[in-house]
Amino acid sequence: RKRPAPPVTPVGGSPDAEKGAARGEGRQRPAAQRASFTPTPVPGPLVDTSALTETDQSAFGSLAESGEVVRTDADGTTTVVGSYPGADAADAVAYFVRKFDEVVASTVLLAQRIHAGSVTAAEGRQSLEAVRTHLAETPMVGDYATLSSVLDELTEALRDKERSDQAQRAEARAEAAAEREKLVVEAETLAATDPAQMQWKAASDRMRHMVDDWKAMQRAQIRLDKPTENELWQRLASARNTFDKVRKAHFARLDAERDQARVVKEELVKEAQRLATRTDDPRTAGAFKRLMQDWKRAGRAQRSVDDALWQQFRAAQDQFFNAKDAEAAAKDEEYAANLPAKEALLAEAEALLPVKDLDTTKRQLRGIQERFEAAGMVPRADVKRIEGRMRAVEQAVREAEDLQWKKTSPEHAQRASLFATQLQGAVEDLQAKLAKAEAAGDEKRAAKVRKELETKQAWLDQAQQGVAEFGGEA
Repeated sequence: RKRPAPPVTPVGGSPDAEKGAARGEGRQRPAAQRASFTPTPVPGPLVDTSALTETDQSAFGSLAESGEVVRTDADGTTTVVGSYPGADAADAVAYFVRKFDEVVASTVLLAQRIHAGSVTAAEGRQSLEAVRTHLAETPMVGDYATLSSVLDELTEALRDKERSDQAQRAEARAEAAAEREKLVVEAETLAATDPAQMQWKAASDRMRHMVDDWKAMQRAQIRLDKPTENELWQRLASARNTFDKVRKAHFARLDAERDQARVVKEELVKEAQRLATRTDDPRTAGAFKRLMQDWKRAGRAQRSVDDALWQQFRAAQDQFFNAKDAEAAAKDEEYAANLPAKEALLAEAEALLPVKDLDTTKRQLRGIQERFEAAGMVPRADVKRIEGRMRAVEQAVREAEDLQWKKTSPEHAQRASLFATQLQGAVEDLQAKLAKAEAAGDEKRAAKVRKELETKQAWLDQAQQGVAEFGGEA
């Protein structure tokens, strides 16, 4: 039957302090790693702790005749660990075994956490140091040799883990540096863009958010080494400063250009307003056309100013052309009375065609043309049609005159006669060749000559007809 545990006198330290030490309490924990770095599992198999959990630890303790509990290690070394007054041997040893079991439990848990990668190398080293200190300073009963061996294996496992963590940190730093470099290059590219090609609103928004992106990377990523971070930050700051200077210079130049455009367009508006009432001057329409060209070359003023000036310019332009249209409409109404007379004269002129007697036709056409001009103007919508019909008659008379000249020209008659004579000789020569081929019975040769003779005879007939028209003889 177990009795309540009386006060004991362990060799150094209080039970609460011992428990805290076994759990690694009372020591400052290292600062948490940044979000992008997490401890990695330890390469290789889990450190075997079964020898600790499956061994009867009470076998390493005994109660001396003096009433003191003695631990006997595997090498035979004995150590007095304390006393448990009034307890039998089993209870006294069990008390000090429980202390050892607590250390074993924390060691097994630490081994599992190290293997799973749920602690950093620094945290694992700290916990192992706490266990070793507790093992050295706290009186307990158990397999110290096996526990020390397990702690040594865990120490080696932590060395492997530390190397793995260092490699992971180096990789994470390289990735973080590459992302920062990408951000910096983007800023430098924007700063170097031709101001004329820059999409200023989008570029300004992007440049403004780059600092937020940098801060977000600082929070989310592992810390870069100071020289690298400073160098990248200086490049980013320099690019942003350059961009800001270029932006200010660009918009200052743009403001100056807009102000100049405003001055030019104000003068153009004044000139347009001056011309708006000059509908009697035929040069005014051309002047408005030149003003429009000058307006386009002047560039844009500030949007609100430019829009207001355009409304004034367009109003003056509309005033002039609306007045011109009104005048033209009034004239069209007046000229409509002339249209029947002109159409009658056109019908009279068209009746002269086709030309039979050139001299008579020309004389009659001149009279019609004089009356046509005297009849006055016609509405704008009819000008092209009326003028076109008269030009068609005039063109037909000119063509008849050209044809008669060619027929009566001595030079043309001489050329026609010479050509007819040459064709006559060619026909006679072919007739002789045909007779010769037929006499020789060469039908193939005769067919070829006969075909050529037909062609030349047709040409001769046309040439002789032309000579007859010129009044000569072939």
